Amino acid sequence: MKEALKQLAVRKKMTISLDELTALFYEEGQTYESIATLILNFENDHVLQPVRASGRTTRTPSVAYNYRIMKATIKEASHGELHQYNQHFHESIRLDMYYKLPAETFHQDLPFLQLIHSYIEKNGLPKEDVPAPERSAEVVGNEKWIDEQGGKVLLERVQLWEHLKIIPVSDPLMMAVNPKMLQRSGQVHLIVENKTTYQALLPVLPESLFSSLIYGCGNKIVKSIEQFDWQLPMIGVEHSFFYFGDIDRSGLTIWHSLNKKQRTKLATPFYEACFKKAPFQGKGNQRKDVEAIKAFIAEFSEGHEIEKLLDEGFYYPQEILNSVELGAIWREWSWKIMNGKD
Repeated sequence: MKEALKQLAVRKKMTISLDELTALFYEEGQTYESIATLILNFENDHVLQPVRASGRTTRTPSVAYNYRIMKATIKEASHGELHQYNQHFHESIRLDMYYKLPAETFHQDLPFLQLIHSYIEKNGLPKEDVPAPERSAEVVGNEKWIDEQGGKVLLERVQLWEHLKIIPVSDPLMMAVNPKMLQRSGQVHLIVENKTTYQALLPVLPESLFSSLIYGCGNKIVKSIEQFDWQLPMIGVEHSFFYFGDIDRSGLTIWHSLNKKQRTKLATPFYEACFKKAPFQGKGNQRKDVEAIKAFIAEFSEGHEIEKLLDEGFYYPQEILNSVELGAIWREWSWKIMNGKD
């Protein structure tokens, strides 16, 4: 019956016919009587409400030809199930998020939650940090589950990611550091999308107030930023990240994805210098990420003009600024930061 309830929960339409119910619940060897009994049980539990106008069968037991699916009742039932599992699972597994999610999300996650519960009951919470594939194999018997099959999302959902002491496995973060700035309590870091811009800014790093210059390598930065605290471990320090990338749909999506994972502001002085140049044309076929574009243009007074240029296939590559211009912008921006003007 639980499986039948799951099938009804994921159905998008609010009504269902008797033929559809029969197809949904049918198992080999099942009789009309057994299917009709299941349907009547759902009627009695107010999961299915008969559509009176469609009539009922003349066979015994009699069922309606059409039903309304009572989603509120199904949700109530799923909450009761969540409460039962809350009582059963280890106290470190938090199911609160599932009360806000569709019931099918919990049912999809349940086999993994049971494996996690068994692991913690047997071993307790781990005390040592280990790479994600190693922990993944220990907990669910699949080394790819955490990194490649949605395991990290599930662990964050039940507030276990930190408790399971997992070291993310991703490409190393490619960065240069400015040693004289590493003693400050507030650290500022600049991430650039492309290699050319990284190389142009590298000689200026010692003259800046930035603690590091990070080469994002396109969209790899979205994953490799996870390595930052491992590669530059500092206690009691507040880090601020700034990003400068291509002003095209792809570049905006990279920044927006990064910003979701690690709060990263736009390096506006570089972008504003680009806007003073004539844009290039030729990237009109890139996928449009409406959310990313909206977030980006909100940071600039000329936001709507930028959106229009992108829609018309124009863009600004980072390379539109030469080495001299890049260096001058970074030096001036550093001075403004030092004097509290940015």
